[in-house]
Amino acid sequence: MRTLISTAFVSLDGVVDSPGGEEGYRNSGWTFKGIDFVPEAFEIKGREQEEAGAMLLGRVSYEAFSKVWPQMAEFARYKTLPKYVVSTTLTEGDLVDGWGDTTILRSLDAVAELKKTEGGPIIMHGSAQLNRELSDAGLIDRYHLLVFPLLLGAGKRLFSDTDKDTQHLKLVEHEAYSNGLQKNVFDVVH
Repeated sequence: MRTLISTAFVSLDGVVDSPGGEEGYRNSGWTFKGIDFVPEAFEIKGREQEEAGAMLLGRVSYEAFSKVWPQMAEFARYKTLPKYVVSTTLTEGDLVDGWGDTTILRSLDAVAELKKTEGGPIIMHGSAQLNRELSDAGLIDRYHLLVFPLLLGAGKRLFSDTDKDTQHLKLVEHEAYSNGLQKNVFDVVH
């Protein structure tokens, strides 16, 4: 069974919306505002690229990332990975050229089947709505969170507010950095 890893930049109050400025709301671009860049805080991002066997995205994140990442040297490894986009509306004609193999999945059941295939971990960036749905369905195995010392209020949340059974997490890696960022890696206890 493949491991599904949700990776996110998240504010202390759980917002994952527009960390680089994609959505254009009042606090968009919050990862670059008022926080010193500390390279070691982002080491996990390079490690994710090297260890991943595939990438999973929701439609909105796919549309945002596929316009930019294929041309960026720092995301070159992702070009070689198979990509899976969960969407009920995306068509083959909507997929971008030059970013490697991309498959559209139409349901959470299809994600569950993907996890049963051979290969390395599946990394999921962004994709707030998909993250909430996969978490509620018990399909996420690990979280890689870079927690920013910010309270943003408005914005999409990483975790749902669904009334569900408790999901226990085990902290397997953590570090705090001089700029206030915290790396927290949690395994989901199934």
